[in-house]
Amino acid sequence: MKVIKKKRGTIYFGDGCWDALNNTISILKPSRIFILADTNTTLHCVPVLLKLVSTSISIQHINLPAGEQFKTIDTCQKVWKQLSEQGADRNSLLINIGGGVVTDLGGFVACTFKRGIEFINIPTSLLAIVDAAVGGKNGVDLGHLKNQIGIIKDPLAVFVDSSFLETLPTNQMTSGYAEMLKHGLIASEVYWETLKPFKPDRPELIEDAIWESIEIKNDVVVADPTEKGLRKTLNYGHTLGHAIESYCLESNDIKTLLHGEAIAIGLILANYISSELTGFPKTKLSETTAHILRHFPKETFNKADIEQTIELLKFDKKNVDGVVNFVLLKNFGSHEIDKQVPNSLIYKAFEYYKNFKKII
Repeated sequence: MKVIKKKRGTIYFGDGCWDALNNTISILKPSRIFILADTNTTLHCVPVLLKLVSTSISIQHINLPAGEQFKTIDTCQKVWKQLSEQGADRNSLLINIGGGVVTDLGGFVACTFKRGIEFINIPTSLLAIVDAAVGGKNGVDLGHLKNQIGIIKDPLAVFVDSSFLETLPTNQMTSGYAEMLKHGLIASEVYWETLKPFKPDRPELIEDAIWESIEIKNDVVVADPTEKGLRKTLNYGHTLGHAIESYCLESNDIKTLLHGEAIAIGLILANYISSELTGFPKTKLSETTAHILRHFPKETFNKADIEQTIELLKFDKKNVDGVVNFVLLKNFGSHEIDKQVPNSLIYKAFEYYKNFKKII
């Protein structure tokens, strides 16, 4: 088992994580345990949890519908009500087992119910393992706008059993891969290269890279827990990526994208903008674009789509005094934060994405 030890939010990865979970529960001695899962993890993952958790404490289950569209205050109200009706008190423990929607929403629910109860994250998707469940960001969407309501607080601990990845469909594995690619871009070209053997049906090929991705994010979060500087780099590709994801959630004329699918596009756009404004090498722009498009479908955006996406940038959480701030790269592992980008260059970035010839 690999461990990142912290005062709060210790991460346990691999063989032995279930023993660590049982030990954590034994030390905490919660009055009751509540398991929060969606319809997918209730089917595939909760039975494993119930089999491996050893405790005499009462365990109750709260089930969510699966999907980003349910990451809302309305869903939180339903969970709060169930917790209340099932006798949860301030000494209760909430175990969030699932993907990013479950861990984001579950953490927010726990932080706000009775002014805060303990919670643990057991991420089961690649996206949640390398991103959502690590770092202490908890929250929900406001309508179609991503992550507008939330709080930063680490879970008591995070337990990662990578065998859960075997239950994921291809598109969910690939969605999480986008966040790993982001970590490669902001951390080092050496790490980027280790990601290339990725195959969505063979998660074991990149298990070491998954752990390194967790380490990369954790190092950034520890250095800048409240996102005043360095932590903004974790939003690389997300300024436009989140806007694209929000627009697709809102629009009836374009297909809804998974988070990682939108972020993959955002990475290409950010790399192009970086090549124009901060000197990201053109050769690396081409190489990274080609690699991303080997794994993600090419989407089509017309002028109206792009206009609406740009309009949504005003809701980005990095904005200050109405100014949209981007994270850009000078090279792998070398960044600049709080950069302003003219709309004309954003249009050119979409044009670059549209015209790039996909290499199989």
